[in-house]
Amino acid sequence: MNIKTELETKLSTTSGIYLNNIEIDPPTIKAIMINEVVPSDPIQDFYGAADADYLKTTIPLFHMAGAKVTSIQDILQKGIYITNAVKTPKLEYTIDKGSIENSLPYLEAELSLFPNVKVIMLMGDVAKKAFNMITKKASKKNAVPAVSTYKLRNSAIYYEGIRIMPSYIMTGGNILIEKSKVSMAAEDIATMLEIIR
Repeated sequence: MNIKTELETKLSTTSGIYLNNIEIDPPTIKAIMINEVVPSDPIQDFYGAADADYLKTTIPLFHMAGAKVTSIQDILQKGIYITNAVKTPKLEYTIDKGSIENSLPYLEAELSLFPNVKVIMLMGDVAKKAFNMITKKASKKNAVPAVSTYKLRNSAIYYEGIRIMPSYIMTGGNILIEKSKVSMAAEDIATMLEIIR
């Protein structure tokens, strides 16, 4: 299944929305990692160029978690799909609520494509906020408590039988500055790998 084609069939796309143009066999996916926002250049996204900026920080996190991966294809073969919560590039330093809301229908439809998911990792506050907006619409409450990520990391949070793991952002230049968050994100990825093994 081509993710982009499938989502365009389900929803009418508006200009500026960037969807993953990749072929995937949905039943093989056991974990979804939701990053915060698409890059301004699609070539730098997870499924763009082999040396894309987003992979330059993501692949080392997998290495720190003990996974031998060298490409996005290796990550997919482990049953892990990576996507972005916000499907339009950010224009300001922060991501406004409107950008999250505009992308929600696409993220929600995208998550529904994968029937065998055991874990959803929320990589950063924007991903956590977007996921809570989806769950609140369905169940009238947030799946993830409004508490700092470091306090939630060791909590077993479930939504509809799926383990929800709040973690830290895995892309962008700032990730290299905050070494403790890098270590914690790698630990969280290691936990996710154990669950789906």
